[in-house]
Amino acid sequence: MTTKTAVTRAARLDQVCADAVGVARGAITEVDPADVGDHIEAIAEGDRVVTHFFDSHLAGYKGWRWAVTVTRVPRSRHVTVCETVLLPGPGALLAPGWVPWNERVQPGDLGVGDLMPTDPDDDRLAQGYVLSDDPAVEDVSWELGLGRPRVMSREGRIETAQRWYDGEAGPEAPISTAAPRNARCGTCGFYLPLAGSMRTMFGVCGNLYAPDDAKAVSADHGCGAHSEALMGSAEQPVEELPTVYDDSEVEAVAVSRAHGSVEAGEPAEDYGHS
Repeated sequence: MTTKTAVTRAARLDQVCADAVGVARGAITEVDPADVGDHIEAIAEGDRVVTHFFDSHLAGYKGWRWAVTVTRVPRSRHVTVCETVLLPGPGALLAPGWVPWNERVQPGDLGVGDLMPTDPDDDRLAQGYVLSDDPAVEDVSWELGLGRPRVMSREGRIETAQRWYDGEAGPEAPISTAAPRNARCGTCGFYLPLAGSMRTMFGVCGNLYAPDDAKAVSADHGCGAHSEALMGSAEQPVEELPTVYDDSEVEAVAVSRAHGSVEAGEPAEDYGHS
């Protein structure tokens, strides 16, 4: 048994249609004639079907081209226009590709009064009772008779923990690296640990004077407002330097005694001297 491979024949450029440059140019009636530039090329689209390309001078369409497709019926030299369209060329300025809104939103974009719905199949969430994989959340919810329709899934908690740890709440934040090495949040009295599986890594700062007040921070984060930062500072002696005088800047001045002055060897008067 032998099989035959289908061979696609390239379309041959029809010379009658290729010569119809004037017909193609005259078909571009949507704009001013000055917006149509020089003829670029003619490409065969099929049997007796040719597309002519012209430069575009339209403002804001740099690198675009006018494309006019013409054709003719067999054994006829009369050329007709099929369509006219403006197409981007190889170096055309194009708008960026469409990105869905949920992929364009960045942290901090949500403003006052804005609503951002969460997808029903968001991987960061799981059913509060049926699919929750956080034992701490399960136990508390059942004990108190409270619960939420959905809670953060394992994937959601891992993603959140990594984002916090790599950001301004982690140990590599500038304020943390500049703090004393032993001034870590996990040993600070103002550190309020989170509940659930995040408790071992993160807590909330409760120090009024700390830059991270009311924010989640990692246990190995740090700052200069540590609760024990001043312990023992009163015992540190302050180094005192002796007073130094520059004798070269002192000028000796002779002082003459005025009338009524008391000599150094005379007894002092009761109320001073006049």
